[in-house]
Amino acid sequence: MQKKQKGLVWFRNDLRVNDNESLSNAIAENDSVIAVYCFDPRHYEVTTFGFKNTEKFRAKFLIETITELKENLQKLNISLLVYNQKPEDRIAEITASHEITSIYLQEEWTTEEMEVLKNVKSKVSSEIEFKSTYNQFLFHPVDVPFELNFIPNVFTQFRTKCEKYTKVRAEFVVNRVAEENLITNETEIPSLEALGFSDFATDSRTAFPYHGGENQALERIQHYFWETKKLGVYKLTRNGLIGKDFSSKFSPWLANGSISAKTIYWEILKYEREIGKNDSTYWLIFELIWRDYFKYVSLKNGKSIFKIGGILDKNYDWKTNPSAINAWINGTTAEPFVNANMIELKQTGWMSNRGRQNVASYFAKNLLLDWRIGAAYFESTLIDYDVHSNYGNWMYVSGVGNDPRDRKFNIPLQAERYDGESKFQKLWLQQQLF
Repeated sequence: MQKKQKGLVWFRNDLRVNDNESLSNAIAENDSVIAVYCFDPRHYEVTTFGFKNTEKFRAKFLIETITELKENLQKLNISLLVYNQKPEDRIAEITASHEITSIYLQEEWTTEEMEVLKNVKSKVSSEIEFKSTYNQFLFHPVDVPFELNFIPNVFTQFRTKCEKYTKVRAEFVVNRVAEENLITNETEIPSLEALGFSDFATDSRTAFPYHGGENQALERIQHYFWETKKLGVYKLTRNGLIGKDFSSKFSPWLANGSISAKTIYWEILKYEREIGKNDSTYWLIFELIWRDYFKYVSLKNGKSIFKIGGILDKNYDWKTNPSAINAWINGTTAEPFVNANMIELKQTGWMSNRGRQNVASYFAKNLLLDWRIGAAYFESTLIDYDVHSNYGNWMYVSGVGNDPRDRKFNIPLQAERYDGESKFQKLWLQQQLF
């Protein structure tokens, strides 16, 4: 008698049901399927730079995301087991007790994720097959017109060739399975307190007042594309600083994979067919390509994206002045525009793209501080932290990455251009005069 095939979907940064290749494959290839997510305690520990890997804003967003994922999987008759433990301490036990034959997961290649996978593999039966896929890209690695080692160091070269020669793949279909697939599941999603935080209220001034989860991401598409049609003016408003709709705000959901880049892409094309195509609709695709590009830069360069010299191996005289770092974090520098953005980040876990470029440039180019410290603070605090985009952007701004011009932002000029009436600065620096 042939052995029954039993699949385990190990969720990491693909926290969705729609367009989930691992989930689609597991359902198609197995007689039964279960799923697991681990809140890895290492993600809430303090790093060598003095910040927690994950602070309260992203932790809360993640809890909300897993809550929706569990509900959405339940509708497919798939049970999500959730643990507040290291994956290597739970997955081996799950595979043994449920007689798992294959583990399905999204491919990750940065240091910590690879180490965890290595640990898991060392503890499970050698008979279990690991089936990983690249489902976080807009342009699949098999389809891009470059060998990995020849990914260009200039974004424009990457973009133009991909736009010409690469097609975006269709979304994966995920089918409902039979009700008898459900198993007894007494696991619970940890509270914010269980992860080491106190609960908190959302700051009323935030430009990102949204919750985590796939359903929330799809609602945001509905609002931004179809209800308000703000997509049609995205290029004109994307450098805004105040309010919900100056930009798409998709990045937090993209970062933990509760929506895919492909889902957004195909919805943009639908919008172009039904409402109209213009520079703004293209520009959101342009930003999705930037996101892809930093993933390819990371894939090509490996650990170099975390080194002080970056991918260019440049030797600058970086400083580690604690008082200057604290002034930057707390918004007490000599630049009000930097201060306003940093206080917004500290209070909400969010900052605009324009703000991020300015505060990072000020940190690295004005204060001459070790850019990795700034990157680690962003990693800790941002709701939408994504390892590839975060370190890619910090290298870019700091002159050790993919910016051939090695620019330095003129902060007062930027403030005048994008906050000419000081409305944003007044919003976050209420006790200062302008």
